[in-house]
Amino acid sequence: MAKSIEVSTQLGERPQEPHSGVGGTPIEATPEVSEVPAAVPETTWRPVARSRAYELVIKRVEEQIVSGALRVGDRLPAERDLAGMLGVSRAAVREAMRALEAHGVVRAGVGVGPDGGTMLTSMPSEALTQMLRLHIALANFPMADVIEARVMLERRSARLAAQQGSDEDICTVGALMQAMEDAREDRVVFNEIDTRFHVAIAEAGRNRLVADMTTAIRDSMRGMILSSFQANSDWEELVAVLLTQHRAVYDAIAARDGAGAADAVEFHIRYAYDHLDWERTGLTANA
Repeated sequence: MAKSIEVSTQLGERPQEPHSGVGGTPIEATPEVSEVPAAVPETTWRPVARSRAYELVIKRVEEQIVSGALRVGDRLPAERDLAGMLGVSRAAVREAMRALEAHGVVRAGVGVGPDGGTMLTSMPSEALTQMLRLHIALANFPMADVIEARVMLERRSARLAAQQGSDEDICTVGALMQAMEDAREDRVVFNEIDTRFHVAIAEAGRNRLVADMTTAIRDSMRGMILSSFQANSDWEELVAVLLTQHRAVYDAIAARDGAGAADAVEFHIRYAYDHLDWERTGLTANA
């Protein structure tokens, strides 16, 4: 049964009047301006550094999770109670919970029953992948750096898939290999299945973090890769080469040849980078 955890109270200084929360330590106000000597004829007003209240709530929840006071399955105090404990408004608590839910940290339930309240949950792969994908797309990483990251991750994934993947995992990769061959005439469908092929290999490796990072990077490149496919003037020749390379990766995994699978996937990634017209300056949001 989920337990309710009382969150520690003192968030830190806030630029408002002292507020004494229910069952918590008051938050002291921060002076809005420093005293100015009387001899100074004019006053220069400068912005006061301040933190948004909901960010302070998130910080307090993070501290409780890191310290072990909050664990998966624990419930946070009710909105009104948490606001009182932390000396913030209920609106700040609601905003913090929405942000944490978007990050896959909490799940908000309705009502007061066993499914009610806000519960700590483990971060689903989808949340981590989404965050990584957005940051990778926005950060404008040099394409050479992205390729090196892919090589490191996918070499490891391919090796693990060959060594630890179940028969069902390998059948999934094989089915995607066949689907790619069947979709060779349709560049859009081929690209989608190509992405799923690489993701399936990462998932077969049974390393969740490596799989999520691989998925995020490959998904970020989806648009760029499709554009390069569509711009290619000799698609029939290109798709034949790509299918041969994918087949080499799959065959090595199916043969439980970890080293061979790792080498095959690296060769494929580097070939694609060298021969497809990808933007060399970096991976941007438009990719």
